[in-house]
Amino acid sequence: MADLTPKENYLRMLSGEIPEYVPAFYIPYMDMVEEELLTPVSAPEGTYITSLGVEYIGCPDLNMGAMPNPNKKLCPDILNWDKYIKAPDLSDRNWEMYFKAQEERWDRNNRLLYIGGGDYFLSAVSFMGYEDTMMAMYEEPDALLELLDYVSDFYIEVMKKEIYYTKPDAFNLMDDDSAYRSPFFSVEMYRKFFKPFQQRHCDLALENGMVIERHDCGRCEQFIDDWLEMGIKGWGPAQTSNDLKKIKEKYVGRLAIQGGWDNQGILGSPLVPVQDLKDALVEYVDMLAPGGGFVYMAMIGGDPADPAVAERNGIIKDFYDDYVHDYYKTHK
Repeated sequence: MADLTPKENYLRMLSGEIPEYVPAFYIPYMDMVEEELLTPVSAPEGTYITSLGVEYIGCPDLNMGAMPNPNKKLCPDILNWDKYIKAPDLSDRNWEMYFKAQEERWDRNNRLLYIGGGDYFLSAVSFMGYEDTMMAMYEEPDALLELLDYVSDFYIEVMKKEIYYTKPDAFNLMDDDSAYRSPFFSVEMYRKFFKPFQQRHCDLALENGMVIERHDCGRCEQFIDDWLEMGIKGWGPAQTSNDLKKIKEKYVGRLAIQGGWDNQGILGSPLVPVQDLKDALVEYVDMLAPGGGFVYMAMIGGDPADPAVAERNGIIKDFYDDYVHDYYKTHK
């Protein structure tokens, strides 16, 4: 039996200490505060209109994950963005009742409670598409910064209410600014357009005693030093297009790797030979677990009812139980 709760163990890992056992999604350690005013994660009913007016549609290939409708551009002209993008009036919203209705889902004793947000690049893309966002960064930077500043005031207002009414333990800074093999823009462009607004969220989180994690897909390792400067302690999914071995060695004790499994190739497929999967699991854990700062996130994608998917995910779970869970007790 573990002496630490999943929450205590996870916080120990994020602090840079060696946890009692390796965290994994098999032992739930977090609960999420839902907030309908912010960017949706999924659109299970097929269509969802955000509080800022963006239409999202559920993508069946992504388990109904929400994607901006590519056929409906909310802001066709960055120079007149204020004609198209209006934050809602929140003066009459019953914040207390909204969050209180979620409390029965939270286990504050055993799991961290976290809030998310700060998705400024993806917000801009949702307003006007990827191409127009990139063009605005070069051709109309002042207008884009004005838009982001307006959106940031709205996002920060929502975050302050979340903090006041829920007293969360953690903040997850959620934005995807990189493709699998390369970032969408330079570090300098990140620092000019997006970091200042994300810094507002991180500062607010730190002022309220929260730990900060970063969700960023793709090859985003060039931004790590900026994340650390903002107070970020953990990063997922940490895809393997980044040099994870080098990152682990350089940032051990300062940045936890939450993931790091190669789910884009054969190792994320039910076609992977069983022995290859077992060998890869040993290599994966032995590279990322030493020194702490690691969350086990290996898995096989596909239909859970598929016997090949079920068999391989069973192997992954058994490997966690037999080899990974007590790694810090069995490995020096």
